[in-house]
Amino acid sequence: MQNIGMKTQSRYRGHRFPREILSHAVWLYHRFCLSFRDVEDLLAERGVIVSYESIRQWCLKFGPRYAKRLRKRQGRLGDTWYMDELSIITVQGERRYLWRAVDQDNNVIDILIQKRADKQAAQRFFRKMVKEQGQSPRRMITDKLKSYGAARREVMPSVAHCQKRRANNRAEASHQHTRQRERQMRRFKSPGHAQRFLAVHSQVHNLFRLGRHLLKACHYRVFRSLAFSTWREVTCAC
Repeated sequence: MQNIGMKTQSRYRGHRFPREILSHAVWLYHRFCLSFRDVEDLLAERGVIVSYESIRQWCLKFGPRYAKRLRKRQGRLGDTWYMDELSIITVQGERRYLWRAVDQDNNVIDILIQKRADKQAAQRFFRKMVKEQGQSPRRMITDKLKSYGAARREVMPSVAHCQKRRANNRAEASHQHTRQRERQMRRFKSPGHAQRFLAVHSQVHNLFRLGRHLLKACHYRVFRSLAFSTWREVTCAC
């Protein structure tokens, strides 16, 4: 416990505000569709006077660390992977593709920004997911893009593959909150910016996506409390 405490102190050393405020600012930005200036105003209402630029730096520094710890805690996700590729436009008119995979419970398995949607890009995405999850899925569901089938035959030949019409609607629908944030941010500034933001955003989304419409109020409050407890442990803010 002493080593953990020393690591936590060193992680936040040099910051004027305590770790509870820093982690709360990161949570606000990635949990809700807010700008850095919005988070600045919310903190100011609570008597915390900090600039939006400081909040941006906190998100850049601590967001990836939190996401990494959340990913380790969640372990392996479902054995059915729904995949889809979304074309996004970045600065200077450069086209990039956002590859995303979710499981049967709508948890985001992984995301990857790439230049192309060809066989090599699909292979790279598959290998990244298998490495992170530690095993291949039992079944994968995609649209009719031929790159998926070609890459599967080389990377995951034993995995069942479904490409029926509308079968991967679950993956396509998972892009909605990404599009919403992209519009709010007036597009991502670069492929690297999109990769960094979405990697953190997806982990926070997984933790706090509780399916309120499927739960009784009492059960929802319990799961929400557990999510907050996990966040405090991950950020060492307790």
